[in-house]
Amino acid sequence: VQLQASGGGSVQAGDSLRLSCAASGRSISSYDMGWFRHVPGKPREFVAAIKSTSSNEYYADSVKGRFTISRDNAKNTVYLQTNSLKPEDTAVYYCAVRLNWNVDYRNPRHYEYWGQGTLVTVSS
Repeated sequence: VQLQASGGGSVQAGDSLRLSCAASGRSISSYDMGWFRHVPGKPREFVAAIKSTSSNEYYADSVKGRFTISRDNAKNTVYLQTNSLKPEDTAVYYCAVRLNWNVDYRNPRHYEYWGQGTLVTVSS
């Protein structure tokens, strides 16, 4: 599976961005998906995850109520709507595929395929 993340950019605090993660090479409709973010010098941080059927969504406390993860299996794409952005949301955002549904969705080690990342920069 190849993942292509896009939609990042430089915005002001309070703005919104919609990140997209387009998959190719294999359908992701049967797999759970996640978004993570990384700031140099810090561990990769869980942001959000969604079940293959969109039946459940999970969020880090730091983004709950501001970010929404969704997916369109027909388009083989996962989205992350980011609202009310804060400077501390500045990071490279990565999407990832988790093949095993029965593992901790917050652990990046449980994801097998990763996109290249898209940079989100939020200024105050």
